Amino acid sequence: MMNQLLTVSTRQQAIFIPDNALLQEGKRLRTDTGVLLANLCKLGFGVSEELLKALIATVPAYQSIILESLKEVLGLHKNWTPLVKNWDIPTGESEADHIATFFANMLQAKGVYLPCEHIIPEKAFPLHRYNGCPFCGTPFEFGAIENYKQNPELKVLELWNLQDAAAYLQDLLTSKTALDATQMNSLQLLLEVLPLPQVKIGMKETLMAVADIFIKQEHPEKAQALWTSPTDILRYLWYKHTGYLQLVAPKTIIKRTARNSRHIAWQQDNSAQTRIKSKEDLKLKYTRKEGLMVANWLNNMNLEPVQMCEIMHAKRGMWVRFIRALRLAEYSKRACFEKLRILMDKFYKQDYDVWQAYVEHYRLRFDAESTFELLKERPGLFARSLFANMLWFGSEVTVAAFADIVDKVPARLVFTLSMYAEIYFDAANERTVKPLGGVSKRVPANKLLQLYTPEELNAMKEAVVDLCVLAVKKRFAAIETAAKTIYIDEKLFNIPLPIGDRGATVQDLPSALMGTRFNVEGNTVRLFMQWGTGLPAQHMDMDLSCIVAYADKAERCSYSSLVVTGCKHSGDIRSIPNKIGTAEYIEIDLDALQKAGAQYVTFTCNAYSNGSLTPNLVVGWMNSRHPMKISEKTGVAYDPSCVQHQVRVTGGLDKGLVFGVLIVAAKEIVWMELPFDGQVVQNLDTKNVTNMLKRLNSKLTIGQLLRIKAEAQHLQELETADADESYTLEWARNTAAVTKLLVD
Repeated sequence: MMNQLLTVSTRQQAIFIPDNALLQEGKRLRTDTGVLLANLCKLGFGVSEELLKALIATVPAYQSIILESLKEVLGLHKNWTPLVKNWDIPTGESEADHIATFFANMLQAKGVYLPCEHIIPEKAFPLHRYNGCPFCGTPFEFGAIENYKQNPELKVLELWNLQDAAAYLQDLLTSKTALDATQMNSLQLLLEVLPLPQVKIGMKETLMAVADIFIKQEHPEKAQALWTSPTDILRYLWYKHTGYLQLVAPKTIIKRTARNSRHIAWQQDNSAQTRIKSKEDLKLKYTRKEGLMVANWLNNMNLEPVQMCEIMHAKRGMWVRFIRALRLAEYSKRACFEKLRILMDKFYKQDYDVWQAYVEHYRLRFDAESTFELLKERPGLFARSLFANMLWFGSEVTVAAFADIVDKVPARLVFTLSMYAEIYFDAANERTVKPLGGVSKRVPANKLLQLYTPEELNAMKEAVVDLCVLAVKKRFAAIETAAKTIYIDEKLFNIPLPIGDRGATVQDLPSALMGTRFNVEGNTVRLFMQWGTGLPAQHMDMDLSCIVAYADKAERCSYSSLVVTGCKHSGDIRSIPNKIGTAEYIEIDLDALQKAGAQYVTFTCNAYSNGSLTPNLVVGWMNSRHPMKISEKTGVAYDPSCVQHQVRVTGGLDKGLVFGVLIVAAKEIVWMELPFDGQVVQNLDTKNVTNMLKRLNSKLTIGQLLRIKAEAQHLQELETADADESYTLEWARNTAAVTKLLVD
């Protein structure tokens, strides 16, 4: 129990201390507490006054657990040794060195015989500079972290108790936006150790974690109350089978898995075998107990069979597979499953109407009145098709129809419309979209935009924004409040609302929303990537790279170009040692980039080996006001106190990942998560990065939303935190709680 709560609290920049870990007496600082505080400071953490008082009263054993937990998160037990010692000084290796070494091994010529069984000819590589084989990238020598506390700024940890954990669990359950991977993992950890509160669950994906708890406790009947449609049941079954909370189509999973196993060298391409294995892994197999459970869920659902059939139609192919695997046709013949029998009969005969078909029928006949009457029945779908319908039927009639039901649209959709109107109604703009289960790609602007003048398109955009802002203000104004003043932290104007972007990576340190901007305090940024911890020694080639964008060109710093203007790479490691993992770094010099006229730098990692990015791969960047040292003996360049942001890949279908963009002129790093296909960084479409930056910049920030709230409720904004309503950076750290501002 304590480990789960401690893990979740760390993500909220806090430390959980249970009541049973407190001593009866604890008024003065003990030696063991002093040692803990010194070690926390060494790792870059400070403690609040409240947490300090609690630590003084905490038993030494639990203090040891706290320290070990933070060491685990920061990877102090991992290997951080790169391929090159003191790698900020280039080794001077060239393509000729690799060619000479290749022929030396082919001809068994004289040279230095390495443990990897490669022969390095004389004068081919400066071997004294390497911790491993410069030819195959296998490490042999390892060193410990030498430099600590190079960043004087401390991340202040707060105190967490059971009440805080229970409140956070409630916030996660009631969140009005989809939880990202970090929040979902925290929710699962909390549900393992805390009782389920009686609250209304906010999102369909969140239902899956709650239902899973009921199933594990052998109470599937409790999950019945969670299901409002057959799609909820299908989502849960698919989540348990694949781990995906969204209904990613089987063909998409098979296609991406096979594509990830392609290789530049045809001899190493095993995409065909991977495709066959992926198909086999996706085959459905269920016991009779599981089949009976699903049969009861469908039979007891509070919907008519015709309604259920219509909902199931959208995923008809998947439902056919599940019906067969679960033996639902067999169960429908039993006496107590009359509703299921009718459902199966109508589903297979397709004896039902589909609502969307009627919408398309009237739409293709340009019958605006009938189309909008149908769309008003389902406000959410009306909101999602609003832009396209404005171009199809015209702005005035569409906006007027939408205004009738805008108060019924979920707030997250209202804000989404307001934020993306400017991007959508730009005829010259290509949009970046991410299909379900796919990678980000560019799509051209809607062709119907060419039918309108720039003035008309601008009027459409303004009509959407004005309507959405007015709807939000009305919702805030309808809420009674006794407050007269409000405080909004300036930093909240740099944090976007948690809408539309769900991260697939886990942030074990204090988490940040996609689009959050981090200031660069010094003149250097150090990227790091660590992978392979816990795995046996093997070939596993993950690559850390960055792309430097100029006005008229781009340069890449990667395994094939270790040194470019303003960037230095620590060397390409292609094999991992036994259990301890390995690391790569890139040092980015902002002064050099600014002098060269660079605009931005994109941080990427990708899997050169067959398959996707390896689970538990960690990427991030370090930042310090003062210069950060690199070990001359081993080349280790990791200092936990300098880590500004890091994420952990937990699995999935991603071959490559953009994990940040450095805006050179502003000296800011934008945290983003942008998956891409391809074995090397050259496969990244940099236009997608530019489009994603535009999209993130168009998002409403938390500060801007609070300004709208203050205006609607006639609150006076103060410059100090002693207002009736105080919104600080610490409050915004709980992004699930921030969604309470999305008033429905």
